[in-house]
Amino acid sequence: QVQLVESGGGLVQPGGSLRLSCGVSGSIFSFNNMGWYRQAPGKQRGLVAYITRGGITNYADSVKDRFTISRDNAKNTVYLQMNSVKPEDTAVYYCNAHSSLGPIDYWGQGTQVTISS
Repeated sequence: QVQLVESGGGLVQPGGSLRLSCGVSGSIFSFNNMGWYRQAPGKQRGLVAYITRGGITNYADSVKDRFTISRDNAKNTVYLQMNSVKPEDTAVYYCNAHSSLGPIDYWGQGTQVTISS
């Protein structure tokens, strides 16, 4: 069973930075895409960013030019660097591993990010 464990969430002031990490039990190279999603209170979970096995990235319009997703295959870890954060970035952030074989998705337990002064 694949396990994803997020870390790095917390309380940050607007305009600040935060880096989320997602450790995966197993090789992340086995997944087509690794991604970050978020869910704010009263809203549906939505895509923040994903990165393909080949390193191609895609971002939600709301986070373009502020957030950066990256992966370290040797450490089986995916990162989300969050810069110039805004109060509307407040949400629980979830790590996702997607395989087109199935298809199948694995999720982490989520990490809370709160942007507030």
